[in-house]
Amino acid sequence: MRTDVLGVAFDNVNLDEAVDRALAMFEEDGPHMVATPNPEMVQRAKKDREFAGILSQADLVIPDGVGVIHAAKILGRPLKGRVPGIDFASALMGRMAGTDRRLYLLGAAPGVAEQAAVNLRAAYPGLVVCGAHDGYFQDDSPVIEDIRRARADVVFVCLGFPKQEKWIAAHGGEAGARLYIGLGGSLDVFAGRVERAPESFQRLGLEWLYRLAKEPSRIGRMAKLPLFLVSAVGARLGRN
Repeated sequence: MRTDVLGVAFDNVNLDEAVDRALAMFEEDGPHMVATPNPEMVQRAKKDREFAGILSQADLVIPDGVGVIHAAKILGRPLKGRVPGIDFASALMGRMAGTDRRLYLLGAAPGVAEQAAVNLRAAYPGLVVCGAHDGYFQDDSPVIEDIRRARADVVFVCLGFPKQEKWIAAHGGEAGARLYIGLGGSLDVFAGRVERAPESFQRLGLEWLYRLAKEPSRIGRMAKLPLFLVSAVGARLGRN
């Protein structure tokens, strides 16, 4: 049973439960999709019916945004807690290391995925990173063929939403992997190009504030969060 938060249905799982579910998908015929919506993605889904449909069909939908957690509480449907996509991916790689599961990295600027692969192999000894490709491509066919040739089990698709989710929905079956995860800008973090917020900010759900301090140009995007919560209040009052 999923929990509806302003039109997007989330799985009510903690980090360990989410990883367990993902690992179980390896035993089933694919492709499977893990979506990691934050408030911006929920708002986009209201306007983009194709995107909303893809999220509704995802095999696992985890709340990657403190705003989603607050909205769920406002709606009277509390979730167990935030499951950041990058933490989910890190935990999954930790479980994959030393097995024969193969990871492919797709997205970001040229050279970033390759550097991320180097860093991840060092961080998770025994992790098989079987290929990488940047997100600056016009023709899908060579990318699909490269993933197939690499015999990937998992693909981190980091093309930004909703492009990454639409790409998975359109091409996941052709590329042949079992599991695809939309992870936005995670490759920049894994490559060391972008610094993640300190753990103290993460624990308090204030990564957005740290990123705003580092990138003031994000103020327009961040200003949408209060409106998102206002929408949740309106939805709650509308039910009463």
